[in-house]
Order: sequence, then C-alpha cells, then structure tokens
Amino acid sequence: MDQADLDYFKEALARMLVEAREKGDSTLEDLTDNNEMFSDPADRATMESDRAFTLRIRDRERKLIKKIQAAMQRMENGTFGICEECGDEIGIARLKARPVTRLCINCKSKQEEDEGLRGE
Repeated sequence: MDQADLDYFKEALARMLVEAREKGDSTLEDLTDNNEMFSDPADRATMESDRAFTLRIRDRERKLIKKIQAAMQRMENGTFGICEECGDEIGIARLKARPVTRLCINCKSKQEEDEGLRGE
C-alpha cells in the first residue's frame, strides 16, 4: 500500500473516530436527560425498552471506537491492510468498505462459513 492510500485511510479513520465519539456522547446525553416518572406501567415499559435500545447502540459505538483505535495502531506499527489470518494484503476496495477490518475477504468468508457450520 502506498503513502497516498495510507493517508486516505488515516483521515477516514480519524473522521470515523470523531463521528463515533459524537454519537456516543449524544447517546449518553439521551440517557441522562430522561428523568421522567411514569404512573402508567405501559409508558414505563416503553421508556425502559427505549433505554435498553439506547444502551445497545452505545455499546456498539464503544466497540466501534475500539476497532478504529486498533486500526490506527496497526497503521502506526505497519500492519494496517495485512490480513491477520493469512498475511496477504487486504484489498483497497475491502478497506474502503470497512477500514477497521483485520481480515481479507477470503479469510472473512471462511470465518463466517465456519461460524455457520458451528451454529447449525
């Protein structure tokens, strides 16, 4: 991978990190802003369901932030764009679609296939 590609992905990952942190912060604000009390059990249940959904979103954002930081670390140590399974280069198209990926498309497909076999 040449320097122009690395620069592109460094910028893309930095943008993703900012967006993920902003979404996480707004989700956290949504959780702390809601201090309503409900006398109706159905309203209370709806609020609790919404809160659980918001927490799941927050957890997904937290995990994405860790993946972005790990990709940035791989950039620093020179392993970004190299499949952790087979050691081949990950294609630019795959990296553009999923910059945090650690596996080439072949290894990812095999992993998903193996997971499908175990799940049946």
